[in-house]
Amino acid sequence: MKNYLSLVKFSHTIFAMPFALTGFFIAWAEEGQQGHWLTLLLVVLCMVFARSAAMGFNRWLDRDIDHKNPRTQTREIPAGIITPGAALTFVVVNCLLFIGTCWFLNPLCFYLSPVALTVVLGYSYTKRFTWLCHFVLGLGLGLAPVGAYLAVAGHFASAPVFYGLAVLFWTAGFDIIYALQDEEFDKMQQLHSVPAWLGKQRALRLSEWIHMGTAVLLLSAGSQLHSMLPGETGWLIWTGTGIFLLLLLYQHRLVKHDDLSKVNLAFFTTNGIASLIFGLFAVLDLLT
Repeated sequence: MKNYLSLVKFSHTIFAMPFALTGFFIAWAEEGQQGHWLTLLLVVLCMVFARSAAMGFNRWLDRDIDHKNPRTQTREIPAGIITPGAALTFVVVNCLLFIGTCWFLNPLCFYLSPVALTVVLGYSYTKRFTWLCHFVLGLGLGLAPVGAYLAVAGHFASAPVFYGLAVLFWTAGFDIIYALQDEEFDKMQQLHSVPAWLGKQRALRLSEWIHMGTAVLLLSAGSQLHSMLPGETGWLIWTGTGIFLLLLLYQHRLVKHDDLSKVNLAFFTTNGIASLIFGLFAVLDLLT
């Protein structure tokens, strides 16, 4: 179990889960704060199954690339800890569990489940032909607040969509920062990424612009939410939004094009804390 949790970087679930919970509780508040606790459990399971399938598939598909990259040679498949066949079986099982769990939610979630899997699995191919791969990854994570809202409400709404778009831009921006580490390797292997395309310095500038877009979308999402639930939201969600955006700014102060020593601090620690704080404030606001 420990090896499979490491294979899918289970700790990175912290990025999208708070936004999924935000989407869930938006619908919960809209529905009059009725009990949907079984639905909440199913939403969490959907998140875990979809993300496990996506990460497992990425590790399986990239096993030869990971074997060549000094930074990733210790991952479970190239290191021989998990066999490729076992990893692929793990992916298939998680895909089936995701679709099955969606069936228990509502017909719309069930019908859209193959679309969601196509996005989160398809991301792994994109680095082979486009630098837009960062945005496809963002789209996969951006489905979280929208899907969680659909699980309760059974229809689309503007605020969860805006939060999904904010997650898309946020993820694309920090994934570009993370990809700075592999600029030279990606060029050698003819893989596509923003750093391989633009170089480190201009990639960082683009990431900054993308995160400015995140700020606009988060503020727009908050406004849409206030319109959806007048009187139901207050200062807490705006406080969480403000702290989230300050941590985004801090992230860009940590990483320089000629000093990547703090990439992991910017990538995991700062983004993880930002997501947790935003989710905590948003959920508390929607519950009170």
